[in-house]
Amino acid sequence: MTTVAFVAPYSLETTMRFVQAVAELPGVRFALVTHEAEERVPEAIRARLAQHWRVTNCLDPDQLAAAVEGIGRRIGRVEQLIGTLEELQVPLAQVRARFGIPGLGVEAARNFRDKTRMKSVLQAAGLPCARHREVESAEAAVAFARDAGFPLVAKPPAGAGARNTFRIEDAAQLRQWLDSSPPTPGAPVLLEEFITGAEHSFDSVMVGGRLVWHSISRYFPTPLDVLSNPWIQWCVMLPREIHHAAYDDIRAAAEASLRVLGMETGLTHMEWFRRPDARHGSSLAISEVAARPPGAQFTTLLSYAHDLDLYKAWARLAVTGAFEAPERRWAVGAAYLRGQGHGKVVAVHGLDVVAEELGPLIVESRLPRKGQQPTGSYEGEGYVILRHRDTEVVERALARLVSVVRVELA
Repeated sequence: MTTVAFVAPYSLETTMRFVQAVAELPGVRFALVTHEAEERVPEAIRARLAQHWRVTNCLDPDQLAAAVEGIGRRIGRVEQLIGTLEELQVPLAQVRARFGIPGLGVEAARNFRDKTRMKSVLQAAGLPCARHREVESAEAAVAFARDAGFPLVAKPPAGAGARNTFRIEDAAQLRQWLDSSPPTPGAPVLLEEFITGAEHSFDSVMVGGRLVWHSISRYFPTPLDVLSNPWIQWCVMLPREIHHAAYDDIRAAAEASLRVLGMETGLTHMEWFRRPDARHGSSLAISEVAARPPGAQFTTLLSYAHDLDLYKAWARLAVTGAFEAPERRWAVGAAYLRGQGHGKVVAVHGLDVVAEELGPLIVESRLPRKGQQPTGSYEGEGYVILRHRDTEVVERALARLVSVVRVELA
């Protein structure tokens, strides 16, 4: 039996799917480290727990170390220490190093977590990424803007999921931003050139430092446009055909990037752009990479695209280091339904049209409910997942869906 400790601060639905996949692995003695009382853990997972350990701060490596020691005394030495949240990756690595537990190392975890450091590593290796600078003062921000030009993107160095990310159009907007939230040595900000072009993701599995599987998808519109316009209903498209030569450059750049950042074995999520031209020397630009499974239903989308339960496949990879690369069988897309207006959901328009026209393509949905409070996140109030063998069929269906459905808030 392998003793596995999974760190999951809260019983969020998506997190619990990963937790349950690990708990159900054969040959695993399962422990859960969390902020919550044991009775808050879903029953299906609670039934498989060999040990529940409650802490007050899962981001504190000392508390995690105490949990690992306590679990070891009660059910046996912890042999794998894992978690899916991006904020956990550095403290998990620090505790692994303290106890000699295999997995992502501290320096590699920092490379992935600190976006300034990440881009510096990529740039030093000659890999394509946006020009950038971490600034600790208004003067440094103005100097970078003078060098790079506008527009710019401002983001926290350790951000995740495009949260707290802003587009700055010109010098006047830069001054407004600096007046409202100036960077300081204690709270630096990452500034980078705003890249125009099509934005994609590259999800992949590395085993022993070798790329063994990947997926390519595209966002429309871009996540930054979505964050800037709360009413936008956005889509992600996973085409069926991803192995042709048009993607050779990102495959090579992605594998090289993961190696220089220090990924040996794991599932990662990369954001990248395809510029409309090659004036910068390459049409590619890597935005950032996360050493964790993707969010926003991506793991579910990938499961549908490959007729595979990727939650379970990730669990095997995280615990045993084994991964059997699946075949891409379907084109899959998701439309994220976001409310328009202010207040609670009062109506969802167009669902009857979608059911009649697109019903056979729908494989999963979570529709907004009357009285529902807006989530306030880019994932919106609901989603619909579509699947078909033909990529163009899914693309047209997604466009139709977001043009017909409207979530009304009042």
